[in-house]
Amino acid sequence: MNHSGTLYVVATPIGNLQDITLRALEVLRAVDVIAAEDTRHTSGLLSHFAMQKKLLAVHEHNERKAGEHLVQRLLAGESVALVSDAGTPGISDPGAVVVEMAHAAGVKVVPLPGPSAVVTALSAAGIVAPGFRFHGFLPASGSQRRTDLQSLADCSVTLVFYEAPHRVLASIADMATVLAGERMLTIARELTKTFETIHRLPLAEAVSWLEEDANRQRGEFVLLVEPAPVKEAVPVDMEAERILKLLLSELPLKQAVKLATDITGAKKNALYELALNLKQSQ
Repeated sequence: MNHSGTLYVVATPIGNLQDITLRALEVLRAVDVIAAEDTRHTSGLLSHFAMQKKLLAVHEHNERKAGEHLVQRLLAGESVALVSDAGTPGISDPGAVVVEMAHAAGVKVVPLPGPSAVVTALSAAGIVAPGFRFHGFLPASGSQRRTDLQSLADCSVTLVFYEAPHRVLASIADMATVLAGERMLTIARELTKTFETIHRLPLAEAVSWLEEDANRQRGEFVLLVEPAPVKEAVPVDMEAERILKLLLSELPLKQAVKLATDITGAKKNALYELALNLKQSQ
C-alpha cells in the first residue's frame, strides 16, 4: 500500500497579495513543508498571512538535488507545497523538475490553480484570434534571439513572451525586424501591481514608445504579438498540377515536388502544399 504524501503545486500572487486563493492559504497552512524558489520572498508572503512554516529552497541551481530530498520526504508520508516567487510553478519558473520526479516516484501531485502572468496578460489584451503559443524568455544572445524569432515568424497564433527590463528594448527591436513591424504588440507590464500598464501598438512603434519614458521600461514584462497575417495561397496551373500528379504516382513526395518545380517553374511551396492535399485525399 502506498502511504506517500502529496505534492501540492501552489500558484501564488504575481503582485497583488489579495489574489491568493482561499484554497492556497488552506494548503500552505496544512502542509509539513513548503518548497520555495526564494525562501526570503516566500517568508514575506507567509508573514503577510500570519503563517510560520518550514521552508526549503528549490531554485534553478539546485532543483534536481532538492527534488531528490523532497521525494524522499514525500515517500515518507509528508505533504509538500511547491511555490515559486510569483505565479504558477514550472511556467518559466522552477518546479517542473520536482513535479516530474514526484510523478516518477509514484507520488500524488495536486495542482492548485491561481495567478499566472501568461493568462492574466492574455485576458486583458483583447486579442480575438484563437490560440496562443507561450515561448517564455527569449535568449539573451542577440543572434540566438533572432534565430528563435525567425522560427516563430509564420506562427498562426498569438506569441507570448516574458522579458526582463534590461533586455526589453533589444528584444522588441528584434521582434520588429524579424516578425514585421506592422504586427500588433501588447505590452503588459507590472501586472496586478501599482504601476500596471497594458498598451497596444504596432511592433515598429514599440521601442520609441518605451524610450519616451524610462518608467515604461521598468518591471516585469509579458509581450504578446498577434498572429502573422494569413498568406494567400499561390495558385498552381493545370499543367503543373498534371505533371505533379504523374510524378507522385511514381516517386516519393519530396522528390516529386522537386522535379515538378524544375520542370514547370511553379512555386515549390505551392506544389508542396498541393502534393500534401493530393496525398491526403487518396
